[in-house]
Amino acid sequence: MICVCIGRGRHKHTIAEHRYLAEQGVQLVELRVDYIRTRLSLKRLLADRPCPCIITCRRQQDGGQWSDNEDARQMVLRTAIVEGADYIDLEEDIAGGIPRYGKTKRIISYHNFRDTPDDLYEIHQRMCKLDPDIVKLATLTHRPSDNVRMLRLVKDAQVPTIGICMGEIGTPTRILGGKFGAPFTYAAFHPDRTLAPGQVGYTQMRDIYRYDSIGPDTEVYGVIADPVAQSMNPLLHNVAFGEACLNKVFVPFRVPRDELAEFIRECPELDIKGLAVEIPHKDDVLKHLSKADGIVRNIGAANTILFEGREVVGYNTDFRGFQDAMDTVFHEEERGRPLVGRVALVLGAGGISKAIAHSLKRRDADVVLASRTHERALVLADKLRCRTVQWYERTKIEPDILVNATPLGMHPNVDESPIDAKYLRRGMIVIETVYNPEQTLLIKTAREVGCRVVTGIEVAVRNAAMQFEHFTGQPGPVELMRTALKRAIGPAKWNE
Repeated sequence: MICVCIGRGRHKHTIAEHRYLAEQGVQLVELRVDYIRTRLSLKRLLADRPCPCIITCRRQQDGGQWSDNEDARQMVLRTAIVEGADYIDLEEDIAGGIPRYGKTKRIISYHNFRDTPDDLYEIHQRMCKLDPDIVKLATLTHRPSDNVRMLRLVKDAQVPTIGICMGEIGTPTRILGGKFGAPFTYAAFHPDRTLAPGQVGYTQMRDIYRYDSIGPDTEVYGVIADPVAQSMNPLLHNVAFGEACLNKVFVPFRVPRDELAEFIRECPELDIKGLAVEIPHKDDVLKHLSKADGIVRNIGAANTILFEGREVVGYNTDFRGFQDAMDTVFHEEERGRPLVGRVALVLGAGGISKAIAHSLKRRDADVVLASRTHERALVLADKLRCRTVQWYERTKIEPDILVNATPLGMHPNVDESPIDAKYLRRGMIVIETVYNPEQTLLIKTAREVGCRVVTGIEVAVRNAAMQFEHFTGQPGPVELMRTALKRAIGPAKWNE
């Protein structure tokens, strides 16, 4: 069950949102009465309520907006109980002084906006002695390992427990709570109106993560990156899992570079079966693999991991995904054929550039690398035995195939392009890896010149489809993924 938080300054707006959410099928809401800026009327909020609610009046030290004195706040909480609120949220330090009354259920809560303390279990045991129906812990996390400790606590708890690690690193605890036994999770009415760090919007929880279908047997997949918020992999894979009716969920894991080793070791405890790997981990993850296919070894980067028993197996779908995307501009008889005599200029020398350059080299293209970090290009060129030029010399090359594997042109810097239109020629193949926006400045100018173009969306969805095949053994739904990605970056957003 998803509990949607409402924090509005006026009663009528709070009541309207409560009614709207109930009409959308929401079974529980949290009314943050500390946000009300007029004279508070609990009778008005609770009368004829369309679905059960939690009354929460949070003081400022616990992340709330209450500005009156503590006696007045506790009177609000007592009044809510007398008025028959379905749930009341009581902080640990005051719960002992507010006894149970009537049918109102007690949520005993603990908030820590500094860190996730080492003595979580001791705190939890202390709270269990305060006559709770539900125990709630919300702590700020700085390390992915805090998620594991929190979800382990939720799983082991004898009293129903909600354990949330706040912040972007802690997002997995909000999505996976139901798998480990939490009675419900919290979500925001809208992603732009979150009431706690790292909170996820209700429609994302419902439509993308399908939270209500997550249970103990749900298999976990995910993407590791830092940052991870911009990744579209959770959207693409969750949409595909849902369409195929698979009991799997795909979760974003923000993993700082120096936390990678510990995260990989702890993956089995979260029941993680597979991972997509993004910047900055595609190279470093090789040190933590027990097996890797030949492409990974040749490229020196992995973007897909499977956990098979005790084995950690690495793959690189960037390689095949790029090939399939590039072949969309060729006639059927040309697809997969050698590119002998064609010059391919690859801009960038990062993780995906390695796979792209290797793919072009395998098809006998004359590959030239240009990167703003020339040293990286030199290392990659030496490995692949191809040419390189300084970034400022890239326009001296007259390529048959141009690939942008840099972030130039990505939202919000949509007026940038890695190369001016005057250096493009009619008939040239131009391939973009930036997919937001789909029509980058490079793609727009290439179309105007008469180039054959492959957008970043095509590269992204074909890569994701191959990862899906690794994760499930089923062909990836390219059309479904393409539609979902276009919708996500277009005017009609998934999270609205």
